[in-house]
Amino acid sequence: MQRVCFLLKVRQDRLAEYRERHTAVWPEMLDALSATGWHNYSLFLREDGLLVGYLETEDFTAAKAAMEATEVNARWQAEMAPLFESLDGRSDEAMTPLTEVFHLA
Repeated sequence: MQRVCFLLKVRQDRLAEYRERHTAVWPEMLDALSATGWHNYSLFLREDGLLVGYLETEDFTAAKAAMEATEVNARWQAEMAPLFESLDGRSDEAMTPLTEVFHLA
C-alpha cells in the first residue's frame, strides 16, 4: 500500500467555507473516492490555510487518473478550486506527493 501526503493552500478568507463543505461531502463523491482506490483519506487544515492531505492507495497515479475520469470529481473540483490559493486548474491537479523520509511500521 502506498502512503501519499500532499500540501495545498486554502485562501484564509475561505477557511470557514472549506471546513463547512467538508462536513457534508456529497455521497457520490465519497463513493467515487472509495471505488477508485482512495483509502484512509484525511485532510488537516491549519489556521493559516495550509492543508495537509493523506491517503493510502495501491497506485496513486492510477487512483488519481480514475478519479479524474469521474463526472462527480469534475463538479467537485469546479466548486472547490476558488477556495485555494495559486491553483492553475483543479486542486486535484496540484496534489504533488511529498517524499516520505521515515515511517514507523
